[in-house]
Amino acid sequence: MKKLFGTDGVRGIANKGLTPELAFDLGRAGAYVLTKNATDTPRVLVAKDGRRSGDMLEAALTAGLCSIGVEVCHCGVLPTPAVAYLVRKHKFDAGVMISASHNPMEDNGIKFFNSEGLKLPDQLEEEIESLIASKAELPRPTGVNVGIVINCPYKLDEYASFVISTVPGLHLGGMKIALDCANGATSVVAPIVFERLGAEVHTLYDSPDGCNINANCGSTHMESIREFVVAHNMDIGLAFDGDGDRMLAVDDKGQMIDGDIIMAICGLDMHERGQLTGNTMVATVMSNQGLEVFCRSHGINLYRTAVGDRYVLEKMLADDLTFGGEQSGHLIFRQFNTTGDGILAGVQLLSVIHHRKKSASELVKMIEIFPQVLINAKVPNNRMAELATCPRIQKVQAEIEAQLTADERILVRPSGTEPLVRVMIEGRDMGKISKLAQDLVAVVEEELGE
Repeated sequence: MKKLFGTDGVRGIANKGLTPELAFDLGRAGAYVLTKNATDTPRVLVAKDGRRSGDMLEAALTAGLCSIGVEVCHCGVLPTPAVAYLVRKHKFDAGVMISASHNPMEDNGIKFFNSEGLKLPDQLEEEIESLIASKAELPRPTGVNVGIVINCPYKLDEYASFVISTVPGLHLGGMKIALDCANGATSVVAPIVFERLGAEVHTLYDSPDGCNINANCGSTHMESIREFVVAHNMDIGLAFDGDGDRMLAVDDKGQMIDGDIIMAICGLDMHERGQLTGNTMVATVMSNQGLEVFCRSHGINLYRTAVGDRYVLEKMLADDLTFGGEQSGHLIFRQFNTTGDGILAGVQLLSVIHHRKKSASELVKMIEIFPQVLINAKVPNNRMAELATCPRIQKVQAEIEAQLTADERILVRPSGTEPLVRVMIEGRDMGKISKLAQDLVAVVEEELGE
């Protein structure tokens, strides 16, 4: 079982759980696993999301990579999907993003991409972990074979041009758009993209200082952008997370547009244009049942995976599918990119709104979202394994399941990125499902909390 890697790389409190020493080891082991078959000097692209600890971890990670003989290309601050795109386009052997995504600034993370711009499968992550845990002797080249660092020339403009190229001929003149950049990696590129497409762009939280990333802003804190959209008569608001691989929206009436609603709007458009391969969308177990009802009514199949956009993508690759995503806003348009891409998803959503000549609020009405309660229980990582074996938790969960109807469901799972257990209950009676979720969270915290 993996201990370092979660659903989206290795994360922890920077300089405590995620130390420079661990970053160095990850650099060495990751470089060895991902570049050992390279015929020339291996090349790895490295970027970060701008949080204060990024410099420290970048230095340690880079030292590890260079110690294996890798040429490291530093990109500075870039969104995660830009890393996936640039790795593919410029034929790097691997890519690394230093980011904790939507987590607070104290956290940071390291996630790897292979030469195809894909997040690593479990077996490769396990191989990297095994090398670190066993303190395996890895190569230590000397002299001219020691790795070096170069500054990457590709950066922002190339990624911005790529995103715009996915909607040829689109011009958003007359459309007023608000962007919440979460004081993160999209701050440096999202406004450029939408301005080039002709929109009137108003930005919020686009002044990163290394410490304010995700601080009461971005896709996990939608209050500000909802208020801004209504107060300034915006046509739509888009909110990104710290590293730009997810996006949630707000319609012209200030209503939330989550990943499920975006999948419904964009998926139906792709289906009607013959671009939804297999007439199938891929979602996760967290997606709302309303999405299933919507898909069924339009002749679209919906396949559910485990939580994590990497699992969504694995299914898409296995069945050659073009579209999938998560309720949280990771949206994968596989004909364009190999990971969740918040800016690209925003461009695709606006393209549908523009071509259908309807407001965002009109399109949202197409899908009925069932009431859903999601409450987090605080549980230390070292006690997560007890969730599935604790008799009292299992008993209370079974009692709750017995009270649910055919239209209701419960999902209890450990977070892959934070020390939390997520309890989700879905149904038509908000009062009922709220109480049941609160009851179970209380039990989980009593049994496993600190």
